Amino acid sequence: MWYKRIIIISLIISIISCSEGFSEKEKQEYTAKGKEIAQASFNELSSQLMTQMKAGGPAQAVPFCKDQAAPILAKLSSKYDANIKRSSDLLRSCKIEPTERELEIIYNYKKLVSENNELKPIVEIDETNKKHYYAPIIVKANCLVCHGKVNETLSVKTDSIIKLIYPFDIATGYSEGDVRGIWSITFNK
Repeated sequence: MWYKRIIIISLIISIISCSEGFSEKEKQEYTAKGKEIAQASFNELSSQLMTQMKAGGPAQAVPFCKDQAAPILAKLSSKYDANIKRSSDLLRSCKIEPTERELEIIYNYKKLVSENNELKPIVEIDETNKKHYYAPIIVKANCLVCHGKVNETLSVKTDSIIKLIYPFDIATGYSEGDVRGIWSITFNK
């Protein structure tokens, strides 16, 4: 009987310690690491995508993105010992559905942008004691070639290519400065 009380007390202590979250030092460390990973991921994806755009325009870049973005992020996930994901409320591919928490964060970032407030990364611990880093992905001018508005920054030809490769795409209609989605990074350690 006494061992059951010890187990219950241990569980209560574990739950309380998880809900306390990060120390300020840990929060700063995970924020710095998350920024590093997100920036490295952005740099790798965008440089390879720009290479494809220069070589063959959207007709080459869109299929490359479909086939190679996930392996690129998987390689970086392994390198950084983290799960690196781009998440959005307006999907190009149904394979990367956002979690409820990711949607909450995306909607909050969009609200902050609409109110002209500063966007800051979020670092938190979930109920399973996993540590997460979230940061906004902001639409830049060069993103609009594939994510902009048809007949403005997105040509009908490029839109047709996207619809052929991603039949259920709804990841267009953006303007520069919009929140496209978030970096969602889960640390393995």
